[in-house]
Amino acid sequence: MSTTSRSASAFSSANPHALATILEASETRRIIAATDIFDLAGTKLWARNQPVSAELQRKLLDRKLREPLEACLVAEDGVTSASLGAALAELIERDGRLAPLLRPQASRLLREVTHLHLHPVAQLLLSAAQAARTETFEHAVAAMALSGALMAQQGGQTPEVRLAMLAGLLHDLGEMYIAPEFGEAEADRELDALSYRQLVVHPHVGLLLVAQLTNYPGAVARAVAEHHERLDGSGYPHRLSGDRISVLGRLVAVADAALSALHGAHDGLQRASVALRAVPGEFDLAWVGPLSRVACAEPALPSVMEPADIRARREALGEVLQAAEDNLALLGVGERSPGMQAALELGSFLVARLRVGWNESGLWHAQAATGTDAAEVEAMEDELYFRLRGIQRAVLMRAGELPAEEAAVLAALCESLPMGRMA
Repeated sequence: MSTTSRSASAFSSANPHALATILEASETRRIIAATDIFDLAGTKLWARNQPVSAELQRKLLDRKLREPLEACLVAEDGVTSASLGAALAELIERDGRLAPLLRPQASRLLREVTHLHLHPVAQLLLSAAQAARTETFEHAVAAMALSGALMAQQGGQTPEVRLAMLAGLLHDLGEMYIAPEFGEAEADRELDALSYRQLVVHPHVGLLLVAQLTNYPGAVARAVAEHHERLDGSGYPHRLSGDRISVLGRLVAVADAALSALHGAHDGLQRASVALRAVPGEFDLAWVGPLSRVACAEPALPSVMEPADIRARREALGEVLQAAEDNLALLGVGERSPGMQAALELGSFLVARLRVGWNESGLWHAQAATGTDAAEVEAMEDELYFRLRGIQRAVLMRAGELPAEEAAVLAALCESLPMGRMA
């Protein structure tokens, strides 16, 4: 069976979000049909070498295609190995936050990027992102760089470094198939439960793209699928754990989470290091270690809050955690629908993991908000509140449709979780 025929069910219709991004990109890039485009009935919808336009969008409406649209288009003046290298060089030069990790490996990264194979489907989507979803493309380049740097720093050979860079570059291709406002770069820390439901499918869509529409190694496709999985089973979309997650998947998970933690203009590697260590057992220490060692070598960041304020935030977080544990224990008593039971079990598991992070962080200690520890206390507090919000979204998604009474009870529980940042 051919690659494209295997992908018919997943890509037999044009995805509206990917198509909209491609069309927007076509305003500044030359994107053309590499082959004639036919629907399943054999009707020719678009001619080879014809530039894409809004008319193509109209013709594709509700049509099943003989071949996936992504395999029929090409970006003639889109991303190349040379332009990817230029974007990487610019990142290394301008991003002071990542510089301690990237610059020691800069010459190797810049050499290897020129050897990365850009499959036409990946090249099309990366080109569209570069033109129409700039933050998505910049995140892909940063993940490529960080994944490659960590692999190189750990003694990876040339094939391993190139695989790591490819996996980092492609890991979020699935986001092209969801609305931009639901993407991680734009709104990961603000999404509600319904929006979160859209976001969590992107690793699986990325897997389908890479596995079915390109000729990249299976290890790359697997890493794309696994980049939001966590070693302790708390990730998504499949809650894989331990050895069920590949080495490359673990690496990209660390790179992606570290970059996600750098969401503020003044956040540095210390903030990323805290995020990766907030809940012990989530990430592979083989990849966390190099980043944390570099972060520890940086000068301590000054605290922007008074110790008394930090202690107040710390105590409030402790109360929220305790309330969540008490409420989950109370709700676990009695008969529940399967959906409610599954949601409560997931919530209990995730809150218990958060409690482990809280206990090991030392936030509860009376001296935790004084002296040079203050900045790390603030970072840990911010990260744990973020995790509470994530638990709310995951629990609501796991529950699905519930009877009205149970839905109200679960909503009340979730409202007690993400208290948000205190001013």
